[in-house]
Amino acid sequence: MLRNDIQFPCGAVYFRKSNPPPEDWERDYTTAREDGLNIFRHWFMWSAIETAPGIYDWEEYDRQMDLAAKNGIKTVIAELIHAVPDWAVRKYADALQVNADGTKLGSYMGVSAATGGFSNNGGGAGALTLNCPEVKEAAGKFLTALASRYKDHPAIYGYDVWNECNYSADVDYSSYAKAAFRIWLEKKYGSLKVLAKAWNRYSYADWADIEPPAHMAPYPECIDWLQFKRDNFYDQMQWRIDTIRAVDQKNVIAAHGISGSIPNMASNGCDDWLAASKVEVYGFTWIQARKGTEPWKTWYGVDINRAAARGKPFWHAERQGGPLWLQPQVIGRDKEDGRVAEPEDIRIWSMTSLAGGARGVLNLRWRPLLDGPLFGAFGAYGMDGSRTSRSEMQSAMAKWANDPARAALWEAKPIRGEIGILVVRETQEWDYLLNYDRKEKPYPEAMWGAYRAFLDSGLQPDWVHIDDIDAYDFLYFPYPIMFTAKQAEQLRAWVEKGGTLIAEACPGYFGDRGRVGTVQPNLGLDAVFGVHEETVEFMPDIGDRIHFDMDGLPVDGGGLLQSYRLTGGTGRGHFTDGRLAIVENRYGQGRTLLIGTNPSVAYYRTDGKKNGAFFAALLAWSGRAKHVTLDNSNLFARVHKGEKGSFLWLVNPTRTSQSTKVKLAEGLGQPDFAGPVWPVDHIHGDGNIEVSARDVLILPLRAKSVSQW
Repeated sequence: MLRNDIQFPCGAVYFRKSNPPPEDWERDYTTAREDGLNIFRHWFMWSAIETAPGIYDWEEYDRQMDLAAKNGIKTVIAELIHAVPDWAVRKYADALQVNADGTKLGSYMGVSAATGGFSNNGGGAGALTLNCPEVKEAAGKFLTALASRYKDHPAIYGYDVWNECNYSADVDYSSYAKAAFRIWLEKKYGSLKVLAKAWNRYSYADWADIEPPAHMAPYPECIDWLQFKRDNFYDQMQWRIDTIRAVDQKNVIAAHGISGSIPNMASNGCDDWLAASKVEVYGFTWIQARKGTEPWKTWYGVDINRAAARGKPFWHAERQGGPLWLQPQVIGRDKEDGRVAEPEDIRIWSMTSLAGGARGVLNLRWRPLLDGPLFGAFGAYGMDGSRTSRSEMQSAMAKWANDPARAALWEAKPIRGEIGILVVRETQEWDYLLNYDRKEKPYPEAMWGAYRAFLDSGLQPDWVHIDDIDAYDFLYFPYPIMFTAKQAEQLRAWVEKGGTLIAEACPGYFGDRGRVGTVQPNLGLDAVFGVHEETVEFMPDIGDRIHFDMDGLPVDGGGLLQSYRLTGGTGRGHFTDGRLAIVENRYGQGRTLLIGTNPSVAYYRTDGKKNGAFFAALLAWSGRAKHVTLDNSNLFARVHKGEKGSFLWLVNPTRTSQSTKVKLAEGLGQPDFAGPVWPVDHIHGDGNIEVSARDVLILPLRAKSVSQW
């Protein structure tokens, strides 16, 4: 949990050896204190500290901690054992991680810190595999020494483990990782004979015959390899935590990812739910310069972390505060598209994260690096540490957030969204394998398309892990082509108890271990949806030619096509050639709607130009009401509720002022125009609420419920 000695963490990543220069540190800390910043995170790099076996150079890190204590700034220690000492690379050369093509990782200069010892791979101990006992022991000694030295320092806030919680898709094929894979398989299958049958490899004579697949394809061995890597790297994350906790039982342990669960949970281990489950505070890196400034992307970045945190505190652990030069993510994009961050950009990016529920903001640089390819990037302060218009905006927000009058605002949390977008890890894994060699990637297009379609409709779409469905009564399942029999039973029981499920084409077409079901919908779901498959077409490359209707409303398809014959359900629409496309059904106390293609893909590919009316019609079909209805689609609304107060957030990501009328659902309250929380000088009149450009308006909610203001 967040510590109570800081009301709202506002700060930055400061020291990444060798930046900023030592002669500026004292002045920078004074500036940070004066500007209302209260927390720094530093990279405590193994390669920069353990300069020889058992020889530690703490001098510069001690000074950071002491300056923090002097200035009333708390410190998050980011352990970076993936920055590996060069002596360790030599000493444990047999433990270098190996790529799928057989090449070994090495020790390179860091991109985000111009310091040696990096391998551009987030997993393990950088270039070295933690599956090697000697490497693990050496890294563990460093973590133990680190926690022992600083656990009682007055400046410590806690630790950040496994920076950005992901790993390369191509690792690890070292002999140590292979040995760990075989142990994992033996534990799962029990015998070599059972494994051989499961993998359709009948000539295994010894466990040593097993090799991890070097090429990804839709086979059981590849499913097991993906799941082993996930278990292996996250077990190593837990080991980092346990190693620190063995020394320090009192300070916070946090972590942060990259909001990468869609689409990189399968390929790169970006499992935000699993990562968040291991720590007390979770967070995310989200940088518009690398992602784009489209509003739905900014919302996605925070919303998926709120879902993954499952009620735990989370923060925007790395937010952009300055420009980004020459990197491939920005080339060819407009200057305004995150390449040059203006003060108003910092405000709207930060405030969107707060509207999404984040309870802390750290810039990923306090001031820019002076070395390497990321020179000049991301810092709110100047290259020399001087104040800028961006830092002034950051300072104003930090002081506002830490005003005691804001305490009730930060205690309140976003209410549950009107609809949940269902996330099933196995579905993503299978699509990754099925489309590994294809340019068409319908899974992420469907997931993002559905999320954006509902967001653009004025809803708060929540990302819902399959294990969390009982907290929701209305779910949308984009591109549900594969999941397990156990998960199918979860869905069946959930609908039977009263849930409303909308699913796109081919639900569970591939079942356990990727095997196609001979009855479709598979896994007993034919009864839940009230249909049997009539025909199916796997042609995502020409999916844009699919068209259908829902009660006469024309809709564009995408991805796959599956037509149906009724076994109890009711037809609601047809493809243009007359085949049945949509079926509604009642099952137990619940309802289902099965759509025989992927309209979410069409929404994504047309940038929202197609199917907007269809997704709005789905909400009408469900009978659910919006939390907040606005008559201006350029604005976004979120409602936060807490024991000390409730609040309406209106977010304007555009570059012009926007006005709207507001209607809240019954029971949510009435906006108090006399006491806005931000900005304090807001004026309301003529029945409209005005929100300034790239800004938010936060209004307290009074208990009385009325229909419109």
